[in-house]
Amino acid sequence: MNVALYIAKRYLFTKNKNNAINIISSIAAFGVIVCSASLFVVLCVFAGLRDFSLQFSTMVDPNLKIIASKGKTFELNNGIESKLKSLDGIVSYSKIIEERVVLNYETKNEIVTLKGVDENYPKSTIDSIITYGSWMSPDTDQIVSGWGVSNSLSYGVFDFGKTLKLYVPKPGKGQISSIKGAYNTIPVVNSGVFQINEDLDNSVIYSNFNTAKALLEYSDNQVSAIEIIAKGDIEVISNELVSIFGDKITIKNRAQLNDALYKMLNTENLAVYLIFTLILIIALFNVIGSMIMMILDKKKNLNTLYNLGTTIKDIKRIFFFQGFLMSALGGIIGVIIGYVLILNQIHGPAIFKIMITPSLPYPAAIKPINFFIVIVTTFILGIIASKIASSRITKELVKSY
Repeated sequence: MNVALYIAKRYLFTKNKNNAINIISSIAAFGVIVCSASLFVVLCVFAGLRDFSLQFSTMVDPNLKIIASKGKTFELNNGIESKLKSLDGIVSYSKIIEERVVLNYETKNEIVTLKGVDENYPKSTIDSIITYGSWMSPDTDQIVSGWGVSNSLSYGVFDFGKTLKLYVPKPGKGQISSIKGAYNTIPVVNSGVFQINEDLDNSVIYSNFNTAKALLEYSDNQVSAIEIIAKGDIEVISNELVSIFGDKITIKNRAQLNDALYKMLNTENLAVYLIFTLILIIALFNVIGSMIMMILDKKKNLNTLYNLGTTIKDIKRIFFFQGFLMSALGGIIGVIIGYVLILNQIHGPAIFKIMITPSLPYPAAIKPINFFIVIVTTFILGIIASKIASSRITKELVKSY
């Protein structure tokens, strides 16, 4: 094997007398380098796009969210709340009431999701989402609206001249005696506007917890969800929460709260990987072609090796190693070039970056897994290509010179 590897390296790095074979080999190696660099760059760009997209969706998402397993609400009494406060790893938690309501302004109505939050709602989240006005004052019937909702109904901030109203059907059973008696109503004032992403901006408004509780006629211990900011092992904390609440609740982490978005991003990432892998496979056909040309050109040398006692298996191994080394070195060089390009996109001067807007460079992120994916993909495909090329060597071919 050492002899086969030595001869393979000589064939790979020594210039051939036939200039056409040198050109074909150079083109094959260049194709592997370009394709592996492209694959690495695309994977890093999609990783950056993934992080860029998720930062808007996860901006308001807690580490863990507790919701009812059945129905819309569950009970949070003083005993359970005391146990919740004593859990290690929980930095803070907020009681949440969520429900679909009708928001009325003058003659316009919009169905929105009302999210009532208590005073423990994270200040960091509030500061990051408010773009105009201010967060609602405690113990007031104020709301904070998504930009899309505010724009659709054409209301601004602290407009006391015309009142906003929240409507929700009254709970209970039986026949409605009158339309006026069918709804609970609370007049509110919009104190601020937030921007997160298009879906939330067009569908969500925030209110104080007590405002939502009064509108929906919930009891003191009744909540729709508990949002938890945690540190440490999320899985361990989830198990402890299940032991406290039992089977009445379902716990979701950030990935589960955005499962549709995660699935879409993962599918896109897989599709792009497969497309660029296909391009790499096409490039490796050049490696196969150059290897076959090399085999035909070296028939005299192969015949000499065979007459000296080298087996056909060892001769095949020479060209297998040569093809693999060409693919492996091309893949490694391509990853290095791709890494330099991504580093420039992340940390380089703006003049050398690809920009989405004059102030926003195209997002990219370097993930260790991307190195592994590109190298392993190149190595595996290189092994297959080398195996195909070396299999063309037969005793008849070697002895035919």
